[in-house]
Amino acid sequence: MSPALVTTLVEDCPLKEAETQRIVAAALQYGEREGLRVGVVFAGDELMAELHGEFLDDPTTTDVITFDLGPAELPAGLNEEDAPLEAELYVGALEAQRIAAERGVLWARELALYVTHGVLHLCGFDDHSDEDSDRMRIAERAVMKALAYPEDNAPHHM
Repeated sequence: MSPALVTTLVEDCPLKEAETQRIVAAALQYGEREGLRVGVVFAGDELMAELHGEFLDDPTTTDVITFDLGPAELPAGLNEEDAPLEAELYVGALEAQRIAAERGVLWARELALYVTHGVLHLCGFDDHSDEDSDRMRIAERAVMKALAYPEDNAPHHM
């Protein structure tokens, strides 16, 4: 069973389905939630701002929004590939493109970081306090290193 169902709503998104699934699998493994069925949607600014406003009371675009949908049981007659999603990530693809340009990193790397960040939220990592944020950054670096993405020493914006 693949760890992620990937939907791309923006043109020329540099992360393709196989790579996105690899990122999700690595982050789930790090966070000890292997097997979680995750939907990943690479979205544009309009949808990201709409979701951000509706669920977080901030109508501006954002980098990633994570929804934990809870455990899903496999209905009778369905195979594992058709299992319901247990979580969804909406990734601000155009936000990642802008931030990558500002930070001098590749767009694909910035998207990979956003996917990693969102999946780590599903694994219990948070970034509301300084201590939680430090723990999140350590986890992000470990996953990105395991995926062989280049080290990024630019200031973090998430």
